[in-house]
Amino acid sequence: MFKKINEAYSILSDEQKKNEYDNRNNNPFSQFGFDMGGGNPFDMFANMFGGRGQQRKAPDKLMDIQVGAADSFLGKKIEVNFSRKINCDPCGGQGGERDTCSTCGGSGRIMQRVGNHFMQNIIQTNCNSCAGRGFHFRTTCSHCNGEGRLNENQKIEMNLPVGVSDGQLVKAQSMGDFSNGMFGDMIFKINLVPQDGFEKVAGDLVFNSFLSINDLNSEEIKIPHPHGELKIKMPQTVDTSVPLKVKGKGYPNENGDLYRDWE
Repeated sequence: MFKKINEAYSILSDEQKKNEYDNRNNNPFSQFGFDMGGGNPFDMFANMFGGRGQQRKAPDKLMDIQVGAADSFLGKKIEVNFSRKINCDPCGGQGGERDTCSTCGGSGRIMQRVGNHFMQNIIQTNCNSCAGRGFHFRTTCSHCNGEGRLNENQKIEMNLPVGVSDGQLVKAQSMGDFSNGMFGDMIFKINLVPQDGFEKVAGDLVFNSFLSINDLNSEEIKIPHPHGELKIKMPQTVDTSVPLKVKGKGYPNENGDLYRDWE
């Protein structure tokens, strides 16, 4: 079993051998000495170490952004500034001149047999010699200091979903960091904050500005609203312990109401 796993791993880490394996039509394992009766060693290897044919993808990047309650209500277009990692062109993303690690042969991983005389397991771990990179730097790039990536400032315009809520996630495709030869996605996490006296409570829009005595003595009052000022006829009976409610004027996607406190 240990021998089969090592042979499979040697093929996966060698591009030429891997291509030869992929192009074989008749009994492809015979070239590499595998016993078909014992099953496909690549399937066995994939089950143990995460798969061979999985689609390569750069990791997503998560960023918190603040969004005002009024902007959320209107689903406005906002400008977002952020920083991301891009490929370092001077070194081609290599970080400098490299020497292949002699311990792991450039794979960055080593196979180890662990256990006692009665039970043993084969595990794959990072190569301690190269810290899992598969190489050692002969010289490092002066532009990126060996990282292979540089910081880049970006600015995008985002169309907020109407009624976007606190904690909601909005994806910007291919606007994340450069990794594995491609850009990942940027995931913006919404932090909803009060804005211009407005805040969101569930699906309701709350205006945090108290009414004055003059407002109480008027036949109608004016209430600010993201869609424009509202004129509301004063109720005949006023209970100042209960906020003034304007039905249907909250977040439209949640059938919310508008509330304004009394003084």
